[in-house]
Amino acid sequence: MAVYAIGDVQGCFDELVKLLELIRFDPEVDQIWLAGDLVNRGPKSAEVLRFAMTHGDSVKVVLGNHDLHLLANAVGVNDHQHRMDTMDSVLEANDAEQLLTWLRHQPLIYNDPELRFSMVHAGLPPQWTIAEACEKSREVEAALQGDDWREFFYHMYGNKPKKWSENLTGWDRLRYITNCFTRLRYCHDDGRLALKFKGKPSNKPTDQRTWFEMPDRKSHDDHIVFGHWSTLGTGQYGNVFSLDSGAVWGEQLTAVRIDQLPYQWFVVEADPDGLPHAKNKPSKTTQRWQ
Repeated sequence: MAVYAIGDVQGCFDELVKLLELIRFDPEVDQIWLAGDLVNRGPKSAEVLRFAMTHGDSVKVVLGNHDLHLLANAVGVNDHQHRMDTMDSVLEANDAEQLLTWLRHQPLIYNDPELRFSMVHAGLPPQWTIAEACEKSREVEAALQGDDWREFFYHMYGNKPKKWSENLTGWDRLRYITNCFTRLRYCHDDGRLALKFKGKPSNKPTDQRTWFEMPDRKSHDDHIVFGHWSTLGTGQYGNVFSLDSGAVWGEQLTAVRIDQLPYQWFVVEADPDGLPHAKNKPSKTTQRWQ
């Protein structure tokens, strides 16, 4: 069995199909991990969701910020809509309810203890071990899958609280957990989340570090794949693997095979003519640091 982790698809279904053809994905024996942001900004979000939903255990998924943004819009929380949002292929689909129900039953972290790899969309705060991160994910999953799941989205948006404490309760606690898994790029030196700056590390504020470079990070020895960060570029940074290569911006969709050494990287070029926002792509330099 081969296991491939794939970066942010964001509705770029045609590019996903090309990448699966390149790696010769066989759902009978192989497994792919989709590192969140399956939807939005690209043209075929519904097709991506249907693909993941119908492939069962051969496709592992974690939720990203765009996936949660879709669910928020579906329940009428649309104060944070963006002019580049492209979610109508899901919201207006005949099977919209089935797709959205499946989506909100996905986790924020996936851990394979046998493979000794974990997957998140964005990052982890320095205070959590992988086991603790899995526990925190289950708290948000319970809210998303419970009878009052719609209420979660009326409290989800916001940058506070910025620092973890076991004394956090209620919506503050769930918002912090959600921000770590789906929005995190940098932390302040004292461990607080730094959610405003989104650029590459060479331009970061002096009092911030990438989440994976934080000293005494409790998940330091764990292998983690993540997406979310097209301005960082793809590559291996110690035990963590950055996978978002900007497919939705007309650049590339990337996979890395993680079940054997040496790790193998696979890339397909995106078709900017088929992507409505490719001309608005952020500035980035793609690097591969082994």
